[in-house]
Amino acid sequence: METIAQKIQATLAQLVDHTLAPRKQQFFKTEPGQYAAGDVFIGITVPQIRVVAKQYQNLSLDDIQELLNSAVNEERLLALIILSNQYKKTKSAAHKQIIYDFYYDNINRVNNWNLVDTSAPHIMGAYLYDKDTLVLTTLAQSDIMWYRRIAIISTHYFIKRQEYEPTLRIATLLLHDTHDLIHKAVGWMLREVGQEDVDTLISFLDQNSHTMPRTMLRYAIEKFPEITRKNYLKKLS
Repeated sequence: METIAQKIQATLAQLVDHTLAPRKQQFFKTEPGQYAAGDVFIGITVPQIRVVAKQYQNLSLDDIQELLNSAVNEERLLALIILSNQYKKTKSAAHKQIIYDFYYDNINRVNNWNLVDTSAPHIMGAYLYDKDTLVLTTLAQSDIMWYRRIAIISTHYFIKRQEYEPTLRIATLLLHDTHDLIHKAVGWMLREVGQEDVDTLISFLDQNSHTMPRTMLRYAIEKFPEITRKNYLKKLS
């Protein structure tokens, strides 16, 4: 008997754009040796996926699991959008715990930057907001790059609530990370801190900008006046 997840997969298959798939494969670096080697894109846009997510907003965890187990990125993305929306909507602390635990148990399936950025703040960040955030420190120290990105991106939830310590702590741990996707993620979150409290960002940069990877610094200071940006980049030279 066909599962609901299989029905969803059939729905997605009808939306496939075969001209888009190779462009996505290239954009998301799926070739051997690249950061998302082996990930599969079939060519569906994010707006299309969000429409399907609304149609199946009450999908069971068993069916979400089936989608997360898929090799197809768009199917995992759909699962994570539904899961994130379920977390946002529920008022039950027990249900939030169940969703968080499910997410954490499947963290190895959150293995491309679109998947991380779509889900980490809305589930992991939201759940940990009023709790111990040691798990973020642990993830930030992982050998798995996606886990490190989850750690820093999760703190976006805190930033939007004017709590910056988790972001600055994880950013410090990742300050000398070697991966470009981490440089971009940390720089992005620092820039978000600056959008809320520029003095906090400036204080962090004054202590660390001279040793930050250039990409990280560029992202962090993107909203600064040009003369300020040049002065920070000059210090890095």
